[in-house]
Amino acid sequence: MNDPDLIVVGAGMAGLTAAARATRAGSRVLVVESADDVGGSARLAGYAWTAPSREVIDAVVPDGDASLRYALVDRFADGIDWIRTTGVEVRDPVAILGFGLGHQFDTNQYVDTCRRLVVEGSGEVRTRTRTRRLLVSEGRVTGVELEAPDGSTEEVHAAWTMLATGGFQGDPDLLAEKVHPAAGRMQLRSNPHSTGAGYRLATAAGAATGTDDAGFYGHLVPTGIPFADPADFVDLSLYYSEHALLLNLRNERFVDETLGDHLTTMALLAQPESRGLLVCDARTHREWVVGSYVEGAVAVDKFAVATRRGGRTGLAESLEELQYLPEEWGYDGAAVRAAVEAFNAEAAAGSPAPGRTHDTRPQDEGPWYVVECEPAITFPFHGVLIDDRARVLGTDGQPVPGLLSAGADTGGLYHRAYAGGLASALVFGLAAADTAASS
Repeated sequence: MNDPDLIVVGAGMAGLTAAARATRAGSRVLVVESADDVGGSARLAGYAWTAPSREVIDAVVPDGDASLRYALVDRFADGIDWIRTTGVEVRDPVAILGFGLGHQFDTNQYVDTCRRLVVEGSGEVRTRTRTRRLLVSEGRVTGVELEAPDGSTEEVHAAWTMLATGGFQGDPDLLAEKVHPAAGRMQLRSNPHSTGAGYRLATAAGAATGTDDAGFYGHLVPTGIPFADPADFVDLSLYYSEHALLLNLRNERFVDETLGDHLTTMALLAQPESRGLLVCDARTHREWVVGSYVEGAVAVDKFAVATRRGGRTGLAESLEELQYLPEEWGYDGAAVRAAVEAFNAEAAAGSPAPGRTHDTRPQDEGPWYVVECEPAITFPFHGVLIDDRARVLGTDGQPVPGLLSAGADTGGLYHRAYAGGLASALVFGLAAADTAASS
């Protein structure tokens, strides 16, 4: 095609949202994607959700950039309305993670619809196409150099270029450098094609990046069970950990589990060997393990799945049986039993340490269910800095002319806290399109 108005690098939730919105605004859009198909990790998701108000997001994401988190909350409803305008059904809101509200929708239908809108609007979507570099002239990004599947290269110019390649969770070296030295060894619970292309393109053009200790979004999963299918990303995630006890290899609790499995996951990464024992009693199993984690979702017995798949699991009919943990696991069974008994005594007295902000009840109803677990990553919080119009910021704090970004390529919004991934991609994908269309 002739030079478009907007080039979008990456065809996931953020990129296709921006491309479809810009197309509807009358822009000619070129979308380029390195994978064989569009959709990225959005095809593996099912809910767009975030905090319901500024007050709530201030409480749960206290260290993120204020302008970004307020934009996320303030514009989320408009983002949901946008999805509806594409003809995709969006269900009524349900509670997510105890503090958020979210909507279930068919993400596969949505990304395919966005692609269709672009193509029908005289745009183009190219897959298996690599972006080699950004073109820069007199300090402004003016387009991209592309490499086709046959190895041929082409320069394409545009007024605006958007980076939306989905983060760098698929690059173990970047994870070890920017997240945690042990982060590169985590299992990947997202698509494998997000390997930092957007991050590298942006920083080569002078983009600023967030702090290296911002953390990541992920969940606890049973150790030693490789993901065999994308369905495992949900089926193996031990969401109920926020109602259980988590002990490290020192046989000690080290975190307030009730703040959320997604936060406990970050804490476990920094523990010895990044693994620990998740212990819960019959009440927790009954109320949280075998039920639906989110209203409307299919209930999966995570303990049964982990056991069936060969994970390190055990069932103790009494607390005394906890001391017979297999020696090869590396824990002191007697110390594990003592830790659970100590917690129960502390919980009964109202003073567990570490504290329990939400579920403070003892784990004292037998039998007890044990699963060894480890962290798995969905995407990092470190990334390219943007403003609330999705303009990439340079190291001088000013927007890099001609350059936009949204989704998991960006940083600054979350710092060791989380309030929705699809929501961020949606809101700032729309912001990128609106910025491009208004200039």
